[in-house]
Amino acid sequence: QVQLVESGGGLVQLGGSLRLSCAASGSIFRLYAMAWYRQAPGKQRELVASITATGRIINYADSVKGRFTISRDNAKNTVYLQMNSPTPKDTAVYYCNAFRATNDQYWGQGTQVTVAS
Repeated sequence: QVQLVESGGGLVQLGGSLRLSCAASGSIFRLYAMAWYRQAPGKQRELVASITATGRIINYADSVKGRFTISRDNAKNTVYLQMNSPTPKDTAVYYCNAFRATNDQYWGQGTQVTVAS
């Protein structure tokens, strides 16, 4: 079992910055690929960024490339999402995901990010 707790969400001004954190329980965090998803009102949940267990492979949605950065610290069992220059289109609930297999993945409870114009 892996429990994920997100933090760092809130209100941010257009062009500001925000860093989300996702703390994982358990000593097997290092075995899981991690990802950030988001879901805006009336829209489907979408992948924002992902990072492999070793951190060697990182992927971003086109909409956030060059603005957001995903990283992980396996010693702290934590994955981060640095959000720079957010726009109102980035307003959503952001979810942390731990994935090792289709039937072996976990979700956090989500954290609201609101970007004010």
